[in-house]
Amino acid sequence: MNKALILESISKHISLTKKEEEYFISLLQGKKLKKKQFLVHENEFNKHTAFITKGCLRSYSIDRNGFEHIIQFAPPGWWIADIASVISNQPGKLNIDALEDSEMFMLSREDQLTLFEKNPKFERFFRIITENSIAANSHRLIDYMGLTAQERYFTFCNRYPMLMQSLPQKQIAAYIGVTPEFLSKIKAEYLKKKK
Repeated sequence: MNKALILESISKHISLTKKEEEYFISLLQGKKLKKKQFLVHENEFNKHTAFITKGCLRSYSIDRNGFEHIIQFAPPGWWIADIASVISNQPGKLNIDALEDSEMFMLSREDQLTLFEKNPKFERFFRIITENSIAANSHRLIDYMGLTAQERYFTFCNRYPMLMQSLPQKQIAAYIGVTPEFLSKIKAEYLKKKK
């Protein structure tokens, strides 16, 4: 698995010595998921955060009508978890599964807290990525409330160009809150505008 990718991600925010890198890597557990395999189901305890090195995961909930609402996509270089479950040690509200064969490093909450005690630099790192996640979710909520479906699609295309080629249309539709059929119409208009 790609240890360089996770260390590169960390180095964007904090500097580590070789010894600190080795200690951090020693806490990680490698995991592979096949396409459609679950990392965690709704109502299970989510005790790990996952850093994706290959493939793509998604977190989502299912409403009472059976519709999926995608909260996050996690391609390589991204972290994913039902963070409320991880922090509160309560059953989670999200499903997390693989959209394609995927590989990741898992960090348990217990090891994360030990890491914070032994090396406070990591508290800074996880604070920064948590703040970035909160800001992204806040922007997404504002977009969802204030933008048309077409504008939400354009925003998604601009923010996540790397996901546009790899994700099925059904997944993008669930993320922006429209049916796949409606997304087809929006996509056709988007392609016309790009010409």
